[in-house]
Amino acid sequence: MSNAQPVVTQSAYLTLHYRLASLDGTDIVTTFSGNPATLMLGQGQLAPVLEELLIGLPEGTHKTFELEPGVGFGPRNPELVREVTRATLDENSVPGADYKVGDLVDFAAPGGGRFAGILRELGDDTCLFDFNHPLAGQPLKFEVNLISVL
Repeated sequence: MSNAQPVVTQSAYLTLHYRLASLDGTDIVTTFSGNPATLMLGQGQLAPVLEELLIGLPEGTHKTFELEPGVGFGPRNPELVREVTRATLDENSVPGADYKVGDLVDFAAPGGGRFAGILRELGDDTCLFDFNHPLAGQPLKFEVNLISVL
């Protein structure tokens, strides 16, 4: 029985604080101001690329990673910027909602799923939506403090 610190493996159970921020330091998500997160790797609770960064880190690590544009949530895909008719918008989202440019709108997808897009242009007959992940194509900072590793 060695007294080596536990390190993160692909199926580790972690208690950690983490923060995802834009390069200018604006928090996108953070647990540092509240309770730490508890999660199991490989369950999709963190983006796979973020999980990869944690593999092999010893318990007690406090580290900040800088992610190149497109690494965290993929590159921006111009094909995901689509026109949607007002009728389609009204049928598949909250009826009578007063949408504004910049709003994240949740749609019912064909087949029962859901997807969300950022409203870029609002016209009388058609609207332009960006269905890319809001963080796609952006450089990010990922700060992590590993409290415990099981």
